[in-house]
Amino acid sequence: MNIRRAKESDIEGLNALLYQVHRIHAEGRPDIFRLGNKKYNDEELCAILACDTTPIFVAVDDEEKVLGYAFCIYEETKNNPSLMDRKTVYIDDLCVDATERGQHIGTALYDYVKEQAKSEGCVAVTLNVWCLNEGAMRFYETLGMKPLKVVMEDIL
Repeated sequence: MNIRRAKESDIEGLNALLYQVHRIHAEGRPDIFRLGNKKYNDEELCAILACDTTPIFVAVDDEEKVLGYAFCIYEETKNNPSLMDRKTVYIDDLCVDATERGQHIGTALYDYVKEQAKSEGCVAVTLNVWCLNEGAMRFYETLGMKPLKVVMEDIL
């Protein structure tokens, strides 16, 4: 397995995993997510791939099949009167193909993101996880992540 920056030739593999993630969300919260869709279209993926502040890292096998991905966004707070100056990396999405789970690919991707973030001067890695996705929550906790804030809702 190799982890590297994603490129346009990875879009087909990225799409397959984007559908897997979206299905989990749509089945857990059909009041929010439309079943059968995905988060980004191909044009949006191309724009993300072209931007240095939104790297996508992929884990690939020897044949370059995408086994997992981490969509990242570098975020920086500067000169805010109420917040400290800091640079972080936000993991917008992390997925390992359902057929490849249990092989520590997700952990390897997360560790890779952390190393990239450190080299970019980041002080933290952040992400959001849906409460409906208990497996993902457990996974992030095993990596040492802790809740930073909680979004609450009252469905009317």
